[in-house]
Amino acid sequence: MMNNPSPISEYLIPGKRVHLVGIGGVSMCPLAEVLQGMGMTVQGSDMNESDTVRHLRTLGIPVAIGHNAENLGDCDLVIRTAAAHDSNPEIAGAVTRGIPVYERAQAWGAIMQRYPNALCVSGTHGKTTTTSMCAHIFMAAEADPTIMIGGSLPLLGAGYRVGRGDTIILESCEYCNSFLHFFPTVAVILNVETDHLDFFKDLDDIEHSFHRFAELVPERGHIIVNADNSGAVESVADLAHPVFTFALENAADCTAANLTDANGAPSFDILVHGEHYAHVDLQVFGRHNILNALAAASAAYVLGLPGSAVEAGLATFIGAGRRFEHKGSFNGAEVYDDYAHHPDELHALLTTAKTLPYQRVVVAFQPHTYTRTAKLFDQFVEELKLADVAIVAEIYAAREQNTLGISSADLCRSIPGAVYCSTLEKVAAQLRQTAQPGDLILTVGAGDIYRAGEKLINEV
Repeated sequence: MMNNPSPISEYLIPGKRVHLVGIGGVSMCPLAEVLQGMGMTVQGSDMNESDTVRHLRTLGIPVAIGHNAENLGDCDLVIRTAAAHDSNPEIAGAVTRGIPVYERAQAWGAIMQRYPNALCVSGTHGKTTTTSMCAHIFMAAEADPTIMIGGSLPLLGAGYRVGRGDTIILESCEYCNSFLHFFPTVAVILNVETDHLDFFKDLDDIEHSFHRFAELVPERGHIIVNADNSGAVESVADLAHPVFTFALENAADCTAANLTDANGAPSFDILVHGEHYAHVDLQVFGRHNILNALAAASAAYVLGLPGSAVEAGLATFIGAGRRFEHKGSFNGAEVYDDYAHHPDELHALLTTAKTLPYQRVVVAFQPHTYTRTAKLFDQFVEELKLADVAIVAEIYAAREQNTLGISSADLCRSIPGAVYCSTLEKVAAQLRQTAQPGDLILTVGAGDIYRAGEKLINEV
């Protein structure tokens, strides 16, 4: 249900009043600030009070709690988060009144057209970390970029910044084909795997979406692809535009050499076309982060940044929020939190964790959405078996209803020794009972599982 006869760019002008549905979201909040900075009058609504909502109010942006058609007031257009469905009273009310309704991604797409360089980082996983690495590099280069990340970055004290430079850096999500509203001049494809099967039909459908994303890049632009990932390579097959590649295992334009590690943190040289470009000492762990760093370095290279900016930027990168984020200690165990919610992400996290000097890896995992859990059930089971102790919280519904009749208890029945917890309070209690000195405790998932870890450490 949409009512947008004109391009959104015709409405993103000073003096227009815009209402944002779900204004407290990680990409809606920065959008609100950017639109206000463009001279628009911004208002919005969200389901809950939050630090983000309170922050927006300090900027003079009114935010209503709860969704009601009366919240629209005399707005000229509505921009909605992807989680707001057609049945939302504000969406339905706007359509009834003839107020045009646009997607969040359409707004960001229109905004990025104002920048000579639009660096869009896509992939089934690794987007937030790689976008954050790009932010560090471009900040080190003093390029004054505008940045939008789907998570918090300590460097920024937020998940975004509004700069005055000629580059905008955006995390770009494939769900609902959102990134097809973008106008990338540099498109990074980290990996293409089976996910979001509540929207996509299968892997072929997902690869087709990424292919269309790559086709958005103009002739003067750049497409950067992980040559070690078959789905990413397949997604750019038969593309007319030349592709710049990065890889650890296969031949590529950008590669790593002289790889060593100190206590799990990788150190390596970055070669572009066989020539030295930069030397990197990462502060984050795992093979996947080496690939993320190569992707970020590739983007910096094609946009003309010196290798010294890559070195300086990555030397200070300690991770994005909820990406192997240290939360505290409990009973001699270290507690970390991670956003991993796909089997491949779990594999990268747990295999890396097993290389670290801890006696046991204790994982409290919260599956995200019923469809993902059902479609990738066997893969989740195999990855969770890697943990020394697996505690599984009930599935986080997010945007879904449980029409499949599936539960995390089903996963536990297939994982020897796994413990099922129906609430986060029970997860925290189980962690309290389980934790031993020398343990690495991981709270993992894209929902609110982090609250269990915070509850644990706050009881010390």
